[in-house]
Amino acid sequence: MNDQSTAAEPAAAAVAVPEAVAAPGLGDPDRAGGRRAALAPVALVVAGGLSVQFGAAIAVLLMPRTGALGVVTLRLAAAALVLLLVCRPRLRGHSRADWGTVLAFGVAMGGMNTLFYQAADRIPLGAAVTLEVLGPLALSVIASRRLVNVVWAALALAGVVLLSGGGFDRLDPVGAAFALGAGVMWAAYIVFSARTGRRFPQADGLALAMVVAAVLSLPLGIMDAGSKLLVPTTLGLGAAVALLSSVLPYTLELIALRRLPAPTFAILMSLEPAIAAMAGFLVLDQALSTTDALAIALVIGASMGAVRGQVRGAGKR
Repeated sequence: MNDQSTAAEPAAAAVAVPEAVAAPGLGDPDRAGGRRAALAPVALVVAGGLSVQFGAAIAVLLMPRTGALGVVTLRLAAAALVLLLVCRPRLRGHSRADWGTVLAFGVAMGGMNTLFYQAADRIPLGAAVTLEVLGPLALSVIASRRLVNVVWAALALAGVVLLSGGGFDRLDPVGAAFALGAGVMWAAYIVFSARTGRRFPQADGLALAMVVAAVLSLPLGIMDAGSKLLVPTTLGLGAAVALLSSVLPYTLELIALRRLPAPTFAILMSLEPAIAAMAGFLVLDQALSTTDALAIALVIGASMGAVRGQVRGAGKR
């Protein structure tokens, strides 16, 4: 590992593990500071989820113009350009392991986006998100060594299944398979995002991985949309989707994963179907049924349980 990433790791560890918890008495300011530090990455994850859903609404408007693969190409290419201009990542001084991590992160990111938009082109968006989130949920069970995380994952799984309305058997099987594949890539994205955040300062690793994802998606987008990608209004919508669905949420998640255990982050990802349902209600005027409300309550309850465990763990440390 290079000197740059080695220097960054102690700083990340200092943020992740608040040191001032010597006397955890009632009203202890150090303990309160530890709780705030533990909740900060949770807020970043929620903000990223909100940004993704608003970006998805714009992507729905864009998909008839360019097709699913065209949307992915515009999203990733515009996001890569923005991140390169803002971050200006250094290309020298990185080890072979650093570049391998970035490459894996970019492949996971590109695969996650490509498979998800293929699913959204065939099945309803809510069902696609519900199936996709099963990947992070499975990761939370596999990676966690605590029984309580299995309980929260099971509760969240019950919520996302209930949110689907029990209609998975009526979905296009190809679309459902794409969504499940996107979930596998999402789990890989979580793992390699955390590793990239530890090896590269700030968002440098994210910028480089986004370039990898954009390069991989470019041939598919050109074959699918061709010259339609160059229409000015299409480019503008693509830039908006990139900012809301890639640049902002991926940056927030990268920062959050420096401070948040991967199992907890994976369970928090179960908020995505609930956020999508609420965004549909607020933005698209889609009414929520009683079943939908119960499903959202289950998912949020599971996420709150995971957050509570994270805060308690930070207080003990």
